[in-house]
Amino acid sequence: MDWEYWGRPVPSFGDPKARVMALGLAPGAHGSNRTGRPFTGDGSGDFLYPVLHEAGFASRPKAVSRDDGMKLRGLWITAMARCAPPGNKPTPEELRNCAPWLDQEMKLLTDLRVVVCLGRIAFDGLLAHEMRTGTLKKRTAFVFAHGAEYKLPSGLIAIASYHPSLQNTNTGKLTREMLLKVFMRARRLAEL
Repeated sequence: MDWEYWGRPVPSFGDPKARVMALGLAPGAHGSNRTGRPFTGDGSGDFLYPVLHEAGFASRPKAVSRDDGMKLRGLWITAMARCAPPGNKPTPEELRNCAPWLDQEMKLLTDLRVVVCLGRIAFDGLLAHEMRTGTLKKRTAFVFAHGAEYKLPSGLIAIASYHPSLQNTNTGKLTREMLLKVFMRARRLAEL
């Protein structure tokens, strides 16, 4: 908490006409919390942006700051929690407090077709959004697994993926090829 950037909310980033959303967990404490842009300035972003570039969503393979000229095409990146959570995991209360922001974004992204959920918390958060809006009555048919794909009652398609955290990427739980396959599938489903 000694850093001047600590606790500042991180805005979403991308193409307002996006057909694909990448839904993450929360700002990285010394990554996007410091840089002001999702998945920028930390190991997760160093893994994610080259994949997004290869899949045709990002204008460059490396993201270092809000001012680096990065542009997204057809993609919107957001998170379940808007501020870096203590202990690197948001509490249920924090997620509930941030839920209206996701609800509003989903309403504004009128071209949205596919949501790539980066991690179980994002997957559960998307399902919670669908329940808040009344389009989903039960969650039992939707089980998180990397690469799982579901057509939601709202018409959106959800694709689950492991989160590109260093814990997952350094251990091989999530490889570049696995994540690229997810985003290429999202691209096809969104008809981009």
